[in-house]
Amino acid sequence: MPEYPVVPGRPCAAAATLELVGDRWSLLVAREIMFGNRRFSQIARNTGAPRDRLAARLKSLVASGILEKREYQATRFEYHLTKAGAELFPLLLSLLAWGDRWAVDEPPMLVEHHGHRIQPTTVCSVCGEAIDGQGLHWTPNAPGWSMAGPDT
Repeated sequence: MPEYPVVPGRPCAAAATLELVGDRWSLLVAREIMFGNRRFSQIARNTGAPRDRLAARLKSLVASGILEKREYQATRFEYHLTKAGAELFPLLLSLLAWGDRWAVDEPPMLVEHHGHRIQPTTVCSVCGEAIDGQGLHWTPNAPGWSMAGPDT
């Protein structure tokens, strides 16, 4: 079982997630592997990551259970997403959609589903309604914390 990070501040799954995949290279590595580029040289070329930084990031993604390293030839390895890594897919789609709208003039890649451009949305799996921030109720579950911060 991988060791999960303990982060300072409010106990939060988002903070713990960002410790694991919050740097630029982690999500770009996941993107490349989702595109079928699993070898170090392909990932380095397509992300633009410095090779030493990429090697360190791949090692930490394997250690955290997001990637697995598989030998495809004697002393040659490629990387595959684990179940946890594959579940980054909706996050990447959302980042692409946000970037198309707010970070670039023209989308550098078109993502289609059954012939139409996708517009990712978050939907409640229980009631089927779109989740937009309205109607949410937040309940702190970490001992010693309220919505205002740590209990003192």
